[in-house]
Amino acid sequence: MVRVDVTEHIEATPAEVWELIGDPTALSGMAEECVTMQWSRGSNGPRVGARFRGHNRQGWRRWTTSCTVVEYEPGRALSWDVAFGPLAVARWGYRLEDGGVDGGTTVHESFEDHRSAVLRALGPVVRGTGDTEGLNRANMVATLARLKARAEA
Repeated sequence: MVRVDVTEHIEATPAEVWELIGDPTALSGMAEECVTMQWSRGSNGPRVGARFRGHNRQGWRRWTTSCTVVEYEPGRALSWDVAFGPLAVARWGYRLEDGGVDGGTTVHESFEDHRSAVLRALGPVVRGTGDTEGLNRANMVATLARLKARAEA
């Protein structure tokens, strides 16, 4: 299983950063591939078990995923599982740490690839890359840079 972790130090309090990432549907303005996210199946806010749909794009390619919040610790951690139809795709997450004596907040963004061999083989067609790890790492760096700019503004 491929796992990618990216970390960024932000000169803002954990509470200020959480305001920007504590609701995954608000991340669409910051996440590189995500166009929009909408609560679904009766969910209207973040909590374990809440569901939302992600509408994504990479170049001319477009796709929609179903997501389920699997970890929600306000002010500290958020993660969700992603599926394409009945097939597991990934787990995405954010974890915040108080910056300690230096102040600010350290943000960790993570991705775990949960795709089957068949979905991994289809990856280049769906997303336009055979390097999921490299593309996701670059996208995560860009997402955290946007988060940093917003939180520090």
